[in-house]
Amino acid sequence: MEELLQDVSWAGVIAGAIASFMLGWLWYSPKLFGVKWAKGVGVQMGAANEMPTGAMISQISGLFLVSWLVGVTAVNNALFTIILAVVGFSVMGYAGGMFRQNSAYARAVDAGYWLASGVTMVICQGMFRNMM
Repeated sequence: MEELLQDVSWAGVIAGAIASFMLGWLWYSPKLFGVKWAKGVGVQMGAANEMPTGAMISQISGLFLVSWLVGVTAVNNALFTIILAVVGFSVMGYAGGMFRQNSAYARAVDAGYWLASGVTMVICQGMFRNMM
């Protein structure tokens, strides 16, 4: 358990999770990819106050866990490990979209969000690790 906690920049972990969550808010908004993505997955776009609470809690929890993983790899100078993991998550998400028969556009938006979130988390970790 020590390897998961020792020298991790918790400020970087939290900043990465929050920044990625906010990126998702913009990414899936009507201003960027949301309208065409929603059509591609077969859901209706609603107002921000209509978002499903359980999904939002799961999303921020998952982002926190991935950001923590980024923090652990930062401690171990394992940048290529987290790149491999994020690319793997993206490919698995894309494959899941194929099984659900989501449109190619929706699959690309989802995979792109994972990649952009990973980059965001790495940047946040780098910023806060240098402040330690």
